[in-house]
Amino acid sequence: MSFGSFNEGHNAPMADINTTPLVDVMLVLLVIFIITAPLFHQAIPIDLPKVSSSKLDDKPEVIQLAIDAKGLVFWNGELMHRDMLDTRFAEASARQPELHLRADREVRYESVADVMAAAQRNGLVKIAFVTQPQDAR
Repeated sequence: MSFGSFNEGHNAPMADINTTPLVDVMLVLLVIFIITAPLFHQAIPIDLPKVSSSKLDDKPEVIQLAIDAKGLVFWNGELMHRDMLDTRFAEASARQPELHLRADREVRYESVADVMAAAQRNGLVKIAFVTQPQDAR
């Protein structure tokens, strides 16, 4: 026996969904959110101190190190002997520079690995390899 109608001869179950309780619950939730939403934006008023400062735009020092096809090493465009590389790396390591390494495609891997090992021994840990983009064909 269903509670859908008061007809005595009608015994079919009610097929309609009663949405009134659902609407009531949604309206109550809406009212609760409308009341509590402004409370989320209120904060404790604090009078913060005012200071003057300048923005730090310290860009890291970059060492451009190039190795040509003959294995010659260039420090920021200046030709230098391989024996001086350890000394220059040791002097520069206190400033924590970035090392941008450019190596000719014909240079032996041993020369590149030797330069990288010298940089690591002297505390340079930021090493970037500079390449050219491949031509779009």
